[in-house]
Amino acid sequence: NLTAPAPRTADGKPELTGLWQMISPDGAIGNVSLRKPGDLQPADIQPWAQDLVRQRAENFGVENPRYKCLPDGPNYSTGGGLKRILQTPAMLVILQEDLTYRQIHMDGRALETDPNPTWMGYSVGRWEGDTLVVESNGYNDRTWLLGGYPHTEALRMTERFRRTDFGHLEIAVTFDDPKAYNKPWTFRLSARLAADTEPMEAVCNERPDNGQQHWIGRTTDAQKTAVKVAPEVLAKYAGVYKGIYLRNPRTVEVTLSDGKLLVSVNGGPKQPIVPQSETNFSGTGLSYQFIRDDRGMATHVLEGHISGDYKFERQN
Repeated sequence: NLTAPAPRTADGKPELTGLWQMISPDGAIGNVSLRKPGDLQPADIQPWAQDLVRQRAENFGVENPRYKCLPDGPNYSTGGGLKRILQTPAMLVILQEDLTYRQIHMDGRALETDPNPTWMGYSVGRWEGDTLVVESNGYNDRTWLLGGYPHTEALRMTERFRRTDFGHLEIAVTFDDPKAYNKPWTFRLSARLAADTEPMEAVCNERPDNGQQHWIGRTTDAQKTAVKVAPEVLAKYAGVYKGIYLRNPRTVEVTLSDGKLLVSVNGGPKQPIVPQSETNFSGTGLSYQFIRDDRGMATHVLEGHISGDYKFERQN
């Protein structure tokens, strides 16, 4: 019964030990970290950081440390997959399928003021009522935050974990980096207890280059082969499409603005798609093909991935 009361330790604290499946705000269990970056607003991003985000998107994120089998750093806290929490009075440990781990000191020590920068940082935790508050710093600046956003070694991260019942965790992650952002910003996610499940070992560096020599081109290359499609045709494609992608619910929202189609996936940022024909469009690493009825109204959209095409049905 996942809605039963949350268990407690011998000293009355909420017991967080268990295997947890990370879930994004839209309910998907895929790569949580690719979602919209919480409550971060464009005006809060310093110009150099905004330029770097655009550059990373233009290059299909080819320099993402994850694609090079490097540790996630602070992105570990907003990533998807299964995580096992082991809780003791003096330390809380979080294990991940890719063999990386975090140590959170619970013995009352203070956060280091000037730690040696590392991939996974330095973390201390404390209880505020039934909420576990974890503060972390000491990250090197080689990792990315969710959505490809950068950070500096001045980053300080605060996480709040609350077990609402036997089977569910609520998590809020706040990033505070005054050298990259004008104010702190927060990403919220949740986790579901993965009962009767065991994590599978994932060894990324079985192929260190991950085939990156084949990652060529830029997202703007699609503009060179773009065709012109009448706005009245594009208007018939705008709508909400839903389906299943890799066993996860997926919502694709298509909107028309200034004569161009924009796509938002699972509530994420709106990205332009470029027409390659009247029904085929190219996006940031994905393709979209609209299936029409006799009136030219789109009934479905095919979203093209390297793993194949996924068909989503129009809802409105």
